[in-house]
Amino acid sequence: MTDPTHEPDTETSSESEQTATQDGITATYDETESERILKFVVTGDSETARASATAAIAQNIDGYAMLKVRPTAEGDELERYYGFDMALDHVGELLGVSPHDLPVPDAAADMGM
Repeated sequence: MTDPTHEPDTETSSESEQTATQDGITATYDETESERILKFVVTGDSETARASATAAIAQNIDGYAMLKVRPTAEGDELERYYGFDMALDHVGELLGVSPHDLPVPDAAADMGM
C-alpha cells in the first residue's frame, strides 16, 4: 500500500548532500533498510586526527531512536546518545579531533532525537 501523502522521489540526493570533507576527515551519510548511518574516516592530512581512524553514528531508519556510536558502520555499539551533539563528541574522541572539526553532510544534519 502506498502513502498518498508521500511523493515519490524524482531525484536522488546529490553527492554534496551525502558527503562532506573537512581537514582530512570525510563523512558519508547512507541509508540501509533499517538504519541511517553517518560514517567518518580520516582520509588525509590532519594535524590532530588519528591516521586512518574510523567511527560511525547509526539511527533507526524512522529517525526516532537513540543514536548508536560505533568504531565502524558495521562494528559493535560503543555507546548510545539522545543528542546528535553528544554522539559527535564521542566520534571526535575516537578520531582525535574536536567535534566542531567534524564535517556533517546536509542529509545527516537532522539525526538525533
